[in-house]
Amino acid sequence: MLAIYKFLSIYEGLIYFVLIISGIFFARWLWRTWTAWRGAIYGLERQISQKRFARALAANVFLVALVLGEIIIASFIVPSMPPSAFIATPTVDLLVTPTGTISAEMAATIAARPTTQAENFSDGCIPGELIVESPVPGQELQGIVDLVGTVDIPKFGFYKFEVSPVGEENWSTIYAGRDVIRDDILGRFDTAELTPGDYLLRLVLTDNLGEALPPCVVQIRVIGQIE
Repeated sequence: MLAIYKFLSIYEGLIYFVLIISGIFFARWLWRTWTAWRGAIYGLERQISQKRFARALAANVFLVALVLGEIIIASFIVPSMPPSAFIATPTVDLLVTPTGTISAEMAATIAARPTTQAENFSDGCIPGELIVESPVPGQELQGIVDLVGTVDIPKFGFYKFEVSPVGEENWSTIYAGRDVIRDDILGRFDTAELTPGDYLLRLVLTDNLGEALPPCVVQIRVIGQIE
């Protein structure tokens, strides 16, 4: 059913075009059968014309029902549904603990290298639209952390924060939201849920059609719980 809703929403304009063209032919059919019925003189002729008119009328009623159905689904049902309903991903689980960390040797190597824009993996960050302002790349974190930034694009759907140990593709969702936010707190997460080490934190923004933008990613270091 969700696939049908998505199809009717994405191709709304094309569907209306096809229905309008069909409506023109159906309306002509209805007019011609009605004219033939009114002009019929003999009983058998009138009976045949009446049946043809009834079929044309039924076809036009069915077409009107399709138009109304498309309007209701595309204009009322689909906008009222959460955008995540159209995403083929598992339900967001907050504060999920990653299942692994990097080795001590790899962490030492990463820490020893100079920090650059490329190494902070922030290519997907777009000021004013999709940006993580805090934490900053390389920041050491502990306890409850505010996630500050901006999520504001046309056709906004929802956003989520994910973390993964550096060097792995083991992304876990730690927070999700559905509101447009500019230069403010996007969410919070408890670093105590993570094993101390180096992580990538990424902000993933998805539009209302289910298309995800390239994520804004920063590297952080979790240093453990506050004593």
